[in-house]
Amino acid sequence: MNYELSIMRRAIVISLLLFIGWSAQAQMNLTLEKTITLAADSSLEAFRSKNLYLAGYWQYRTFQAGRLPSLTLNVTPAQYYRDITRRYDSENDIDVYRKQQSFYAGGNLLVEQNFDLLGGRFYIDSDLGYIRNFGDNTYSQVTTVPIRVGYSQSLLGYNPFRWERKIEPIKYEKVKREFLYNLEQVSEQATTYFFNLAMAQAEYDLARDKVAASDTLYRTGQERHKIASISQGDLLTLKLDAVNARNALQNADIALKRAMFSLASYLNFDKNTEIRLELPSRPRDMVIQVDEALTYARENNPKFLALDQQVMEAEQQVDRTRKEALFNASVNASIGFNQVADNFKDAYRDPLQQDIVTVSLKIPLIDWGVRKGKYNIAKNNLSVTQISARQEELTVEEDVIMTVGDFNIQQSLIGSAEEALDLAIRAYNETRQRFMIGKADISSLTLSQNRQEEAQRNYISALCNYWLSYFKIRKLTLYDFERGISLSRDFDYKHYVR
Repeated sequence: MNYELSIMRRAIVISLLLFIGWSAQAQMNLTLEKTITLAADSSLEAFRSKNLYLAGYWQYRTFQAGRLPSLTLNVTPAQYYRDITRRYDSENDIDVYRKQQSFYAGGNLLVEQNFDLLGGRFYIDSDLGYIRNFGDNTYSQVTTVPIRVGYSQSLLGYNPFRWERKIEPIKYEKVKREFLYNLEQVSEQATTYFFNLAMAQAEYDLARDKVAASDTLYRTGQERHKIASISQGDLLTLKLDAVNARNALQNADIALKRAMFSLASYLNFDKNTEIRLELPSRPRDMVIQVDEALTYARENNPKFLALDQQVMEAEQQVDRTRKEALFNASVNASIGFNQVADNFKDAYRDPLQQDIVTVSLKIPLIDWGVRKGKYNIAKNNLSVTQISARQEELTVEEDVIMTVGDFNIQQSLIGSAEEALDLAIRAYNETRQRFMIGKADISSLTLSQNRQEEAQRNYISALCNYWLSYFKIRKLTLYDFERGISLSRDFDYKHYVR
């Protein structure tokens, strides 16, 4: 009978079947796995992570679109102009004011293509313009550029396209991995809420059992006191234990409601949802090698990509300031056709060749060291960024090493905690039976009960620490050691941009 009672108590602790004495609008039975799934799907943190990913995704799509040809139509449908303007009278060699009244309409069709390698721009365009002047000399003209092909290039200047091609893919890959990193962080946070509720549920169950046990013991003590088997002091101690047990039950009930509310809020459930938890079983033994975890962390952790991006952006700034400190030369060359006529038909007849070549130079003569100062600042910032990046890498690597060590230790602690729980339950049941027949004193019973409660708390804490360490390793490495696959390998990012 005692053995069966021990098994029953152990099953109650491990399964943690929650009983709540208030009405609820909904009821939810949750395992740890289901809790994590719901958190990744419904929590506000998961929603935030999704939108952060989408922002990075569309930024990368914008970058890709910028590498493709663009077609632009610029139109001025109507422009009416009436003003008094100054004109030069060549016959009298004086400036005079004259009335001017005109109407203009025109358009331009432009195709552009960036040339990333050199930082230049190819373009093809076509122009059409119509102007009509009013007044003493009323006339109309149509001007056309049927086609013009050109290229503009900064010969010695800074090339932003080349840096964008290097930085933007890294930024997008970082955003993808940050999304997975945040999802694993959601799993870690959901695990914390889960075990907080599990501990509160266990404390409630312990307090409820303690109320029943203390009442039974107090009644037994009253009977034994009648036959002078125990002293008045021991009887008062039993009564005090019963009072304290009822107070502890009320406090445990409050803590349970708070923990349940926190988990329901995190999962974006109705706040009055009644949640019943089932503790995960003891995990299988799995040893993670530190060197292996460090390798995956360096390959997958988004912080390493973020550091690469910071260093690259600092190098970009050095390149910009260095080239801006020199003189700049640019060229713009185009070849095409143009014509002007009194009507639209003649404006496209026998067009004349149009050749335009422009070479410009910008040479800084005196700037009192402004450009040189900007360049030196950029170089110093690059050095600081490189040192900070290395320090951050060491911090992440240290975090991985410590977390892997904790995880491997937690596996052995779970076994010890489980064995201690089994022994504590058996010892308490034995002591309680001996007290009932007068062969154990109140001190032994209280000590045995405290040990049982502590063993139950330690077992739940060991499970919590194990799973928190496991999900933290997954977060730091973005690698599933149980299945032996990278978390990003089979992850469908496109599912989130539908």
